[in-house]
Amino acid sequence: MPPLEREVIMANDVIWAYLRCSSRTQNEARQVNEVKTKYPTLDDDHIIIEKASGKNFIDRKEYNKLRKELQRGHLLVICSLDRLGRDMVATGKEWEYLTSHGIDIDVLDMPILNTRDNKAGLTGEFINKLLVQVLCYVGEKERISIKERQRQGIDNALKNGTREGKKAYGRPKMEELPKDFTKYYNKGTYTATEIMKLCGITKSTYYRYVQKLKEATNER
Repeated sequence: MPPLEREVIMANDVIWAYLRCSSRTQNEARQVNEVKTKYPTLDDDHIIIEKASGKNFIDRKEYNKLRKELQRGHLLVICSLDRLGRDMVATGKEWEYLTSHGIDIDVLDMPILNTRDNKAGLTGEFINKLLVQVLCYVGEKERISIKERQRQGIDNALKNGTREGKKAYGRPKMEELPKDFTKYYNKGTYTATEIMKLCGITKSTYYRYVQKLKEATNER
């Protein structure tokens, strides 16, 4: 057996799992259970868990470390396509990069996207990539729709000085914030010290308000 072919066969035994949670409050236990159910012998050291937004790949330290470890013949397991990424263009490009470098991908909730089990020549690859683009598009539309609904709820709540408008999205009420604080903070041209003086608030109150606004506008 030629050395290169032997190396590829050995690489086919290497499996990695990438589990991403959108926030630090989400639990990765469900994803761990899913990958362990299908791949019970998967090494714990090869289960990469990251608490990060799915907006891009640049800010994901753990994924970028994993990317350097992945080699031709390796298998990357993800529970769903949106765990890889939520941006349509970026996720499509990342999929193209991985598969073009001989790295297989198994999307657990979408068996048709298992590139190792569903190799069917150029036609199969084309259909696979097309399906990824369609799914990424649907995911992107959903993300935008969620953000728009969140923004509408936040705007209504801030306009009324409360967060009652967010109850429909399952979030707790937010204490009333001074309208001037929201105006100065969102403008982005004032320093923290200037905003504290303009609103007549203490440093601890300022950072409490900032945290509340960040929680209100936190993106997945």
